[in-house]
Amino acid sequence: MGELLEPIITHPAFIFSQRLCVLFAIILHLALVFWTFRDATHRGAMAWLWALAVFPFPIAGLIVYLVARPPEFMLDARERDLEIHAKEVELSRKYENCAACFKPIESDFLVCPHCMKKLRNPCVECGRALKLNWGVCPYCKTRQP
Repeated sequence: MGELLEPIITHPAFIFSQRLCVLFAIILHLALVFWTFRDATHRGAMAWLWALAVFPFPIAGLIVYLVARPPEFMLDARERDLEIHAKEVELSRKYENCAACFKPIESDFLVCPHCMKKLRNPCVECGRALKLNWGVCPYCKTRQP
């Protein structure tokens, strides 16, 4: 049997393809380690530990990393937190807070519905809510008593 395979095994094209496959396997191995390190760095995981886990066991280590890795990138989490903060700021601009109980109130409330503190006076002419220190209604130009 060895005599039959010897011309194939010793052929230069077979030796070249064998070495090419070994080179491909080495490059794939190093690429898996590099990808794991880079992905773990972006996700805030322990990059060196995961790279060291994937180096001796490339396929098994990569599968374990893919199962155990953090679900999102650090930049995505930071962007989500910034969006939440921006929405909170936007909501706080739309609604005021009661000076006494700090609960949210709308700008046209005359009293706080939570603590019953007087927030505004009604205009004697048009009835719209005016701040307590306003002497003139800005909506109908009526002097307030």
